[in-house]
Amino acid sequence: MGVWRRAVCEESTDIQKEFSKLRIDVEFVPGISSRKHIYFTRSLSITTPDQMIEKAKGETAYLPCKFTLSPDDQGPLDIEWLLSPPDNQKVDQVIILYSGDKIYDDYYQDLKGRVHFTSSDLKAGDASINVTNLQLSDIGTYQCKVKKAPGVANKKIQLTVLVKPSGTRCYIDGSEEIGSDFKLKCEPKEGSLPLQYEWQKMSDPQKLPTSWLAEMTSSVINVKNASTEYSGTYSCTVRNRVGSDQCLLSLDVIPPSNRAGTIAGAIIGTLCALLVIGFIIFCCLKKRREEKYEKEVHHDIREDVPPPKSRTSTARSYIGSNHSSLGSMSPSNMEGYSKAQYNQVPSEDFERAPQSPTLPPAKVAAPNLSRMGAVPVMIPAQSKDGSIV
Repeated sequence: MGVWRRAVCEESTDIQKEFSKLRIDVEFVPGISSRKHIYFTRSLSITTPDQMIEKAKGETAYLPCKFTLSPDDQGPLDIEWLLSPPDNQKVDQVIILYSGDKIYDDYYQDLKGRVHFTSSDLKAGDASINVTNLQLSDIGTYQCKVKKAPGVANKKIQLTVLVKPSGTRCYIDGSEEIGSDFKLKCEPKEGSLPLQYEWQKMSDPQKLPTSWLAEMTSSVINVKNASTEYSGTYSCTVRNRVGSDQCLLSLDVIPPSNRAGTIAGAIIGTLCALLVIGFIIFCCLKKRREEKYEKEVHHDIREDVPPPKSRTSTARSYIGSNHSSLGSMSPSNMEGYSKAQYNQVPSEDFERAPQSPTLPPAKVAAPNLSRMGAVPVMIPAQSKDGSIV
């Protein structure tokens, strides 16, 4: 009686870039040649090929990751996106995860709020993501991992973020005079390398110097022995793989100026300005000196000096002296005294004398009055009826 023997061998192979299982069954029958049975069993696979993507800073990058499942994949579906920075010293970072029918997108702080799945039903076979508002820090290798036990698959996508040329400035370096040498320059403020330049003459392009043709694709055009034919409007366009920018330049080649006259005029103008400034400074110092002098004179006035005597006090002194003279005369001498002496004091001055504010009489000792030159006066006493006592 024959004995049947069966050997089973399983191995993995890569057919059409899809992960599959190869199963080989071999049957051995005594006296009969062996028979082989080959079976291919498909498992989870990602159909999106590896690729490189270039995008401009600020744009949105679409990273595709589409997969298919097999009937043998019965486990829970897990999807994971990893970022491998260009610096090999840094570890891979999980940027978004799908597990247990939930999405977790807050693993990586630099991409928080900027990475999203494109499909609302990930079980349908689309694990693609969008990365919005791209930054230079987003450069790296992104890896999509899909797992549904026993199937596992992954794909890598290289993302490069470039900066568009912007802020381009065109200007002339040198003097725009006939016969002089200068340069036309085109410089973008920012832009990822490599950059390409293209110059064009907007007005009358037929008169473009042939010596410039070799430099029309560079950032600088060297102009030698300039002439009026070079005058016109030029444009410079800067490009790279993600964008372009442009600037305009107006060139006006003029006859050489009188440099000696210009220098002399500049010197004269400078001297005049210095004279004006010096005059202003002199006036300010003089004014300040006068104000300082006035303040010093004001503070030097002595407060203890008495004011000059008024006409009223002088007249009263005059009357007092006459009274004292009368008091010292005898009755025999009274006849020779002329009444005209009394008329020498104008009465009108007393009536019209300005009235000064009444001040309380100061008490001064008699010795002090003598030293001050006061003269004693005798005033006769009067009774109530006006008669002299």
